[in-house]
Amino acid sequence: MSYVSCALRAAAPRRLPAPWRSPRPFSSATGPTAKKSVPYQKTLKEEGSGSGEPSQPPPSSAEVVVVGGGSLGCQTTYHLVKQGVTNVVLLERDRLTSGTTWHTAGLLWQLRPSDVEVELLAHTRDVVSRELPAETGLHTGWVENGGLFIASNKQRLDEYKRLMSLGKVYGVESYVLTPSQTKDLYPLMNIDDLYGTLYVPKDGTMDPAGTCSTLARAATARGATIIENCPVTGIQVRADDFGVKRVYAVETAHGTIQTPCVVNCAGVWARALGRLAGVHVPLVGMHHAYVVTERIEGIQNMPNVRDHDASVYLRLQGDALSVGGYESNPIFWEEVSEKFAFGLFDLDWDVFTQHIEGAVNRVPVLEKTGIKSTVCGPESFTADHKPLMGEAPEVRGFFLGCGFNSAGMMLGGGCGRELAHWIIHGRPEKDMYGYDIRQVTLAAPGPRFHHSLTDNNRWIRERSHESYAKNYSVVFPHDEPLAGRNVRKDPLHEELLQQGCVFQERHGWERPGWFSPGGAAPVLDYDYYGAYGQERHKDYTYNRLLGDEYTFDFPPHHDIIKNECLTCRNALALFDMSYFGKFYLVGPEATKAANWLFTADVSKAPGSTVYTCMLNKRGGVESDLTVSRISPGDPSSPLAPAFEGDGYYLAIGGAVAQHNWSHITAVLQDMKLQCKLLDCSEELGMMSIQGPLSRVVLQEVLDTDLSNEAFPFSTHKLATAAGCTVRAMRLSFVGEMGWELHVPKADCVKVYQAVMQAGARHGITNAGYRAIDSLSIEKGYRHWHADLRPDDTPLESGLAFTCKLKSNIPFLGREAVEAQKAKGVFRRLVCFTTEEKVPMFGLEAVWRDGKVVGHIRRADFGFAIDKTIAYGYIRDPAGGPVSLDFVKSGSYELERMGVTYPAQAHTKSPFDPDNKRVKGFY
Repeated sequence: MSYVSCALRAAAPRRLPAPWRSPRPFSSATGPTAKKSVPYQKTLKEEGSGSGEPSQPPPSSAEVVVVGGGSLGCQTTYHLVKQGVTNVVLLERDRLTSGTTWHTAGLLWQLRPSDVEVELLAHTRDVVSRELPAETGLHTGWVENGGLFIASNKQRLDEYKRLMSLGKVYGVESYVLTPSQTKDLYPLMNIDDLYGTLYVPKDGTMDPAGTCSTLARAATARGATIIENCPVTGIQVRADDFGVKRVYAVETAHGTIQTPCVVNCAGVWARALGRLAGVHVPLVGMHHAYVVTERIEGIQNMPNVRDHDASVYLRLQGDALSVGGYESNPIFWEEVSEKFAFGLFDLDWDVFTQHIEGAVNRVPVLEKTGIKSTVCGPESFTADHKPLMGEAPEVRGFFLGCGFNSAGMMLGGGCGRELAHWIIHGRPEKDMYGYDIRQVTLAAPGPRFHHSLTDNNRWIRERSHESYAKNYSVVFPHDEPLAGRNVRKDPLHEELLQQGCVFQERHGWERPGWFSPGGAAPVLDYDYYGAYGQERHKDYTYNRLLGDEYTFDFPPHHDIIKNECLTCRNALALFDMSYFGKFYLVGPEATKAANWLFTADVSKAPGSTVYTCMLNKRGGVESDLTVSRISPGDPSSPLAPAFEGDGYYLAIGGAVAQHNWSHITAVLQDMKLQCKLLDCSEELGMMSIQGPLSRVVLQEVLDTDLSNEAFPFSTHKLATAAGCTVRAMRLSFVGEMGWELHVPKADCVKVYQAVMQAGARHGITNAGYRAIDSLSIEKGYRHWHADLRPDDTPLESGLAFTCKLKSNIPFLGREAVEAQKAKGVFRRLVCFTTEEKVPMFGLEAVWRDGKVVGHIRRADFGFAIDKTIAYGYIRDPAGGPVSLDFVKSGSYELERMGVTYPAQAHTKSPFDPDNKRVKGFY
């Protein structure tokens, strides 16, 4: 028998006497030995594997073919047939669960720092604990023993308190416990170093074989066909009459299935499957391990434990524990084997040791407990530790449901349902933007090839490593990655770096975050946190500044951001917004496309600029952007391209540019319109000069009259600045008078320097996106994917003014908006302020008259009004419409980390509610 203490000693030779100095415990007579075996009483491996013959012949056609019989494949198949698609085929190359699902720990924790993920987890829990047993009469193996999160410091407990407050919105029962209360709940736990814990009584564990076999039973009863021992050998892709690539058929070793839709649920093998269709799947395979102990007296019925600070989990396994975690030096699976089924790797004790140390510290009895077996299997991990889902941009009809970062079991039910809805209706019901493959396909969109991050092995490896290593780190609001940086830099990057710019990373772009008076803070090459023999960076200024952000209080540089904001409000500031997406929609049917795509009437005369939304069929907001009508120009100019027909210039936040490109492209393809979408994001820089003195300064730089009469708000024109042609737009995203300058990249530095020189005597400052976040929320401007998402409508979000409902022009989503208008709005976005100066970041619960009515989506501090500002959607607990009178009549509190703060609700922006400043009236 091997012991935990033996493993600990064997893997830490420098601290131990000579007999324990064995580099590989498995090869040492004195080191620990344990068999490789999963801890489940039943696996599907025992039912026969790799027979060479399919469990049944493949059909000649199917509406949908799901590839991969693990958690996601089974859940997606089940939800497809449940939503009415009965001609579904699931193909598994071996037996169900044989890849990664069979060895998973199967933990389900209900609380995560994301409202959408809390909803996804709730559905998985409902499927395995209620829905499947009721439907099939079978037990899935669900065990509700509760979950316990361990906090060893104040910041960690603050994070748990945030989760507790969010849980109240969704009815998830949870309690913050003191160390002594934790000891009463879990007598075997060491509480000497505890700060507190979060206890969620209805967390639990799932059984992989039980869950997947029950899903398969339920799916086949509804008409699905599940074929095991049937590997996929090819994906046939054909171009339609417009050159759009679409799925045509799936080839297997036992026949070809004609289908318009393939769903890649192949886990670690998803990358290889994607290559068959010409689709990049940016994930990597890694070894992920846990050990199973011998029997522990007194452990029965204890909750599962996550000790995040020790990066270890303890899963109840009957009268024993499974112990695992996320190490800083994971082993990459370099050569993914196609034949690997129901397989396990040898455990590398040198890598695994850190989990043993953390586990023994938390539950000391483990030091004298035997190790019954080791479980080290392959798992797929992604660059941002989020799954890859949705329709691939390269091939229509090729969907992804993979890269689940060891969370495929607990997210499987929620994600399977959303993926099924995506396939059937063209989009999910919930806001799945963070998982959408169109957002992580980080190549510059469009026909022009840019350096593709999704096929950049170094980038994927670096980012996947960092995401894995930081999986249990506290999720702070303003954290930034250190891996995979400096991939896409705009023309002003070096200029701003030397002026102290602290950059943020968004979809490969480096964009200004804020400006440090301490000088340059460059992002250095990734050092893997010292793993794999890499030397850690010393005196790393950027990392140190990031560390100052690791708080749920105001950061040390709060006053620096305040200065950027107030200088913009009182004088002027320059914002480098070059990472914005900049597209041209041009062609004979461009106006037809624009009328259908955009909620506002954008078919105005050239020189006009319109703020508008794009919607989906359900009326949800897929984007907010500005659209400018343009005239044809020089074929060689990125400022005014040559075209036939009509032309529109689209400016879109860079973090969501790929999403916009994909949405517009899909609509153009489906409608078969004669127009083109051109991408000039890399060819143009963009700087925004905002503030009451912006006109005075820019009048010295531009050769055009900037008066209200000559250059009114929401218009644009070509002008000359510092001898360079630019497109000037009178717009604002911060609520001040100002202009955006769209500049060819070769001229950006020259124009920037001219503006800064002219503005020097007027007190101009550089400002970054942290200031934009504060200034824009203060003015009440929306941030897409914060307080505006695809599951929010214009009526709910206060953007009804963008919809051309008074015209008879049809637009995508119009019917849904009109139906909602007739029925009433049952949730509404509301602005709140608190008198107490307390930092808020989103996910805080909203209380109205003593009842929870919603949660905060976005929050920041407004320096001009000197208050915390928060936006959240609220509902009427009685189920009625949420009118403005309902909003005004309530008494509100915002709950932050378990503490409530009185709040005032506003039906207009608390700053400049009459919109005078943007029009130049001060």
